[in-house]
Amino acid sequence: MTRRTRTAGTVFAAVLASLLLSLPASPAHAAARNPVVFVHGLSSSSSSWDDWVADFRADGYTSSELFTWSYDWGESNATSAQQLSAKVQSVLSQTGASKVDLVVHSMGALNSRYYLKNLGGTSYVDDFVSTAGTNHGTTTAGWCSWLYTSCAEMYPGSSFLTALNSGDETPGSVSYASYWSNCDEALDPDSTALLSGATNVGVGCVSHDLMNNDHGVYEQVRDFIA
Repeated sequence: MTRRTRTAGTVFAAVLASLLLSLPASPAHAAARNPVVFVHGLSSSSSSWDDWVADFRADGYTSSELFTWSYDWGESNATSAQQLSAKVQSVLSQTGASKVDLVVHSMGALNSRYYLKNLGGTSYVDDFVSTAGTNHGTTTAGWCSWLYTSCAEMYPGSSFLTALNSGDETPGSVSYASYWSNCDEALDPDSTALLSGATNVGVGCVSHDLMNNDHGVYEQVRDFIA
């Protein structure tokens, strides 16, 4: 090889290296992002998350990263928790992810926390977000406690809540957050939403039904699970 050929090769290698270094790095966040599983509350369905699903998509999430589901909300929260466990395993199998993020509303906090505490869910959940969660019960459940098992479990002092909140309210290595309103007409008292060991965030006066539709709350939830 002549000196001129070697010199040209050296210059080419230097230019190539410079070009490679100038290329933007691939976003590590997108590759490591967990799929999100949404859990609705009492007298509701998967459609209650339509606004937030649209918001997540607008912010770069794909439909293969966002999973809603509906369950029989009148059943025991323990039964719904078993169904949630199956849903999470289905999502993990479908996506190849090792963990999901759980975003829940209202009574969805109870079956989701039962799953985390009693069904091994802490091994499969990275972030848990409760919005207007009935974590310690609400007296408004009295209107339906005689009719639905889930409502009876949601009344303050129920055996279900006593067991759920005994010991560590935020078990495992999961990151927990609870977003609550100071004028939530469905939660009495409002402080029922607070979780010991969680990041508890007051969002001001947002109605119960809007807690999982409000865009300002959405932005905080999105940033928490990012």
